Amino acid sequence: MTPEELSSAISACLKTAVADGEFDIELPAEVRVERPKNREHGDWATNIALQLSKKAGMNPREFAGILKNRLEAIDGVASVDIAGPGFLNITLDAGAAGELARTIVEAGTAYGTNTTLAGRRINLEFVSANPTGPIHIGGTRWAAVGDALARILQSQGADVTREYYFNDHGAQIDRFARSLYASALGRPAPEDGYGGDYIVDIANRVLAKDPSIPSLDEADALEQFRAIGVDLMFGDIKKSLHEFGVDFDVYFHEHSLFENNFVEGLLEQLKGSGNLFFEDGAWWLKSTDFGDDRDRVVIRSDGTPAYIAGDIGYMVNKRQRGFDLNIIMLGADHHGYVARLKAAAAALGDDPDTIEVMIGQLVNLVKDGTPVRMSKRAGTVVSLEDLVEAVGVDAARYTLARFSADSNIDIDLDLLTKRSNENPVFYVQYAHARTHAVERNAVSAGVDTSSFDASTLGHPTEGELLAALGQFPGVVAQAAAFREPHRVARHLEVIAGTYHRWYDACRIAPIGGEPVEEVHRSRLWLNNATQQVLANGLSLLGVSAPERM
Repeated sequence: MTPEELSSAISACLKTAVADGEFDIELPAEVRVERPKNREHGDWATNIALQLSKKAGMNPREFAGILKNRLEAIDGVASVDIAGPGFLNITLDAGAAGELARTIVEAGTAYGTNTTLAGRRINLEFVSANPTGPIHIGGTRWAAVGDALARILQSQGADVTREYYFNDHGAQIDRFARSLYASALGRPAPEDGYGGDYIVDIANRVLAKDPSIPSLDEADALEQFRAIGVDLMFGDIKKSLHEFGVDFDVYFHEHSLFENNFVEGLLEQLKGSGNLFFEDGAWWLKSTDFGDDRDRVVIRSDGTPAYIAGDIGYMVNKRQRGFDLNIIMLGADHHGYVARLKAAAAALGDDPDTIEVMIGQLVNLVKDGTPVRMSKRAGTVVSLEDLVEAVGVDAARYTLARFSADSNIDIDLDLLTKRSNENPVFYVQYAHARTHAVERNAVSAGVDTSSFDASTLGHPTEGELLAALGQFPGVVAQAAAFREPHRVARHLEVIAGTYHRWYDACRIAPIGGEPVEEVHRSRLWLNNATQQVLANGLSLLGVSAPERM
C-alpha cells in the first residue's frame, strides 16, 4: 500500500462517516499522511482528526476514534492507535507494506508520475543570458534547476515549453560589438566593454567569415561585428547548454517584440485605460495601483522605451501563444521584477497569477579552501564550461539542483571530484550501480523474480526502505507544486542511505549452498524497486544512472 493509497483510504472512511451521519462537515480534497519519526509509532501517521474535529463539534480523540474503527476494517491495515490529543498512528501488515515493491517494478518509469497538471500549458523561461559572453555560474545554476523543474512539471502531466529569451536588442549588444571591433584592431577593450579570451576568439571567427570588415567605415564594421558576433556567440551558448543536457523548445528574439509596432500598440492601450500617465517628460505605469512599491517609467523622456516596455510585450506575447502559466527564472538582482510584472499584467486586465517569478541566489565555487573567482575564457566570471571541466556534467547538474534556488550556495570542487560517500552525487549514483551489481549477483546465484511474497519483507530495514520508496511520488508532487527540484535530490539521498543500510542487514543471494527461498526472490523485487526509483529520480534531475561504477 502506497502513502497515496492510504491517503485515499482515509478519505473514503471520512466520506462514509459523513454519509452515515456520524458527523457533518466539508471534507478536504486530500488527507496527508507522514512517516512518524519514531518507528514504534507505526508506519504512517495523520493529524486529520485534529484538523476536522472542531468543525464537527467534537473532541479530537472522539473524532479519531470514529476514524480508527473504520480504518481498522481496511485490508492491509494491521492496527490504528490514537496518540496524544488525536493523532492517528497506522501500522500496515507486512504484506500490504511489502506489496509496494511489486507496484514500483511493474510501474517502471511511470512510478512517481501523475496527471495533476494535465491540461496546463506552462511556459518556463530560464537562463536567457545575454549573447555577449559564455554562460556564467549563475546562469549554469538556472540551467540545472530550470531543466529539472521542467522535467518534474512534465512528470505531473503539464505541457511545458522551455524558452530562452534571446536579448539581441540594447546597450549590452553594442558594447559587445565594440569589444569585438577593438580586439580585431589589436586595441584594448573599451572601458565598458567585455574582456576574456572568448572575445579574441569570436573576433577572429568573425574576420574568418568576412576578412574585409576592418576596411569598412567604423559604423558598418560595428554592425558586421554585431550581427556575425552575436550569431557566433549564441551558437556557442547553445552548444554549451546542449552538452550540459539542456535544450530549449523556443528561442525568442527580443527584437521581434518591437516589430510591427507591437509594443507601441500595447503602450497605447495602457494610455487609453488610464494606467499610463505623463509626468516629467516621461510616461509612467501606475504600478502602485496594482501592488508595486512605486510607479515605473515605461517611456523615457527621450522617447525611447524603458526595459519594462519589452517585458510587457513579452508577457502579452506569451499569453497570446496560449500559456496559462508563465514561470520566469531571474537572478538575485531582479527582486523588483516580481511586483512590476504582476502589476503590468493587472494593468492590462490580465490575471497577475499567470506570472510566477523565481529568484535565484549566488553560487560560490571553492577549491583548496579558496574561492574561485576568475576564468581565463570569460575574463571576470566562472563559466559553465569551467564548472563542467572541473567536475563533469552529472556532478555539476546534481549539485546545483540539490539546493533551494533562493539560497546562496558554496560548491566545493574538491569534494565533487571524490569517489566517496561525502560526494552526494556519487553517493546516489553508487547506490543505483549497487542495485545492478546486487541483481547480477542474485541472478548468478539462481535468484529470480518468478514469484513474490510481500509478507517475507519483515526486517526493520525493509520497512524503512519501503517507506522511503513510498514517499517518492509525494516528494515529486511537492517539488512540482513548490517549484523546488532540490526536494527530489534530497530524497534520493534518503533512499540511497536507507538502501545501503538494508544491503548491510539483508542478503538477497543465498550463501554456502543454501537453497533459494521465497524471501530471496522477494528481496530481489525490493532491490529492483529501489533501482527503479533511483533511476526515475536521477532522470528528473537530468543526471545519469550508471549501472557500474
